[in-house]
Amino acid sequence: MDLKQYEQWKFGFADILRSARALDTKDEPLRSECVSLQARLAEDKFNLLVVGRFSRGKSTLMNAILGGEHLPTGIVPLTSVITTVRYGTRKQAVLNFNNSGMRREIPLSELPAYVTQKGNPGNEKNLAYAEIELPVEILRRGFFFVDTPGLGSPIVENTLTTERFLPEADAFVLVTSFESPLTDDEDRILQRIKNTDKKIYVVVNKQDTVNVEERAEAVQFVQERLKSYSFREMPPVFSVSARQALDAKMAKQAELLDKSGLPGLEEELHRFLTEERAQSFLKNMYERTLALLVRRIGADTGSESTEVLKTLVKRLRALRDAMFGTAVQEGGFAPEPGEESILEFPLLQVDKSTGCTICGIILKAGFKFLSHYQYDLTIDPEVQRDHAERGGFCQLHTWQYETIASPQGVCEAYPTITHRIAKELQRAAKTSADTEAMHQAIQKLLPTKTSCPMCEQRTATEAGAVEEIVKMIRQWKETDEKHLPVSCLYHLSMVVKSLGDEVPARRLVQSQASLLERTAEDLQRFAIKFEGLRRYLTSAEERQAAMLAMVLLAGHRSVTSPWVVETII
Repeated sequence: MDLKQYEQWKFGFADILRSARALDTKDEPLRSECVSLQARLAEDKFNLLVVGRFSRGKSTLMNAILGGEHLPTGIVPLTSVITTVRYGTRKQAVLNFNNSGMRREIPLSELPAYVTQKGNPGNEKNLAYAEIELPVEILRRGFFFVDTPGLGSPIVENTLTTERFLPEADAFVLVTSFESPLTDDEDRILQRIKNTDKKIYVVVNKQDTVNVEERAEAVQFVQERLKSYSFREMPPVFSVSARQALDAKMAKQAELLDKSGLPGLEEELHRFLTEERAQSFLKNMYERTLALLVRRIGADTGSESTEVLKTLVKRLRALRDAMFGTAVQEGGFAPEPGEESILEFPLLQVDKSTGCTICGIILKAGFKFLSHYQYDLTIDPEVQRDHAERGGFCQLHTWQYETIASPQGVCEAYPTITHRIAKELQRAAKTSADTEAMHQAIQKLLPTKTSCPMCEQRTATEAGAVEEIVKMIRQWKETDEKHLPVSCLYHLSMVVKSLGDEVPARRLVQSQASLLERTAEDLQRFAIKFEGLRRYLTSAEERQAAMLAMVLLAGHRSVTSPWVVETII
């Protein structure tokens, strides 16, 4: 199992609970039980609690795991404030205050003013906890870092704050260092962690400051000290240079990264999340969902509902077999051999306002054209006659024209075409031999994509935009930092056809497929959190997923041709 597959199993539970909840919308006990389980799905996250004295390199270690200089380093957390790191669409900090539902978003650079003794002495600003939001993929998949204050601090409340959060952790990372491994403060926190019976990893940081012999001696010392606690499971000890690992990741130097010792810790954290913890969570969800369905079957007297519930039980057991049996797992976090992910080639850029870049170009050009055209249409009799002969705008562009034209402007511009259509209808009524002939005469009055002036302009703009994007893709190299634009499905087909070259076309389609898959996951996450009454947990990407999916599949609503006009399709 990997992180992506784990999430797919959760989506499977959500589908079953959604079906059960829909059986009877007036059944409050059923709704309440389903919401409780849906809330559990929505809140699921891997709480990795990072503890240690200040200056041990906790922030640098977390930065190394996250793959960049995301968290401020050098901050001494002398206030009683828990700082969490979670997924967010943009890099920022969110402040949560005691005895208040108020949340305040601030730039990450302002965080020291709230989490340090200098900026917030004695926590006079009454901060409950701070959340750091980062657009990092590992966080999107469920990792939730928790940085605790307290060890070695003169403020007693810091230690109490850390202790209060211990039950919330799924696993602990104790960061010590080769300078002075396992001080008295760290001994005390180890004893408290032991009492929680949770998984713990001990990281001895700054291995680059000692030689090989000193490193081995210090690690052996730590291991011997750990034996004295009689842990149910001996904590693994990792020798790491967080600074070296961070530099290696940012420079993309695999050899230096291996030398830093971080990959071993990352592999173990990933294994724990996807094996031990994930198996336990899924097993618990299965048992609770099965109990709910069986209980409802026993209480249900309606044969139709009972049959639906039995079908849901079958679906649930099939899901169990796929999770814990030998069934082939579909999909995976890593791409298949020979494939490339959206994060590798090419990194697509979604247009913030329209989703599809080509749709955005068409909209901007169309607005500019219509702004000038509607003005000419009110004052120029020649433009009015030409507009009338063309049959006017198509339905879509008629209403786009109406949105920017005033009633007075329409009254000045549309008499000519309205008179013309009236005369043509009179002629059809008088001269048509039968209804079919009358139908044909009316059909000729309908605008087409070649007669509508704005459709004509749209077609030319669209062709030019496709040509520019094709040129950009052909010139794109793997070393380029720029992103390639995203297209809706309709425009993607035009770009691929115009590319001609199979290799870049295949890569583009693979990347677009990855984007759609990512959007589908965001849709499912939003649905789980919304149904579980945990909408506040949604990210901006999840909140925007519904509109993005519609645009990617159908194009922008103001660009897509009206389907009722056969001549335009």
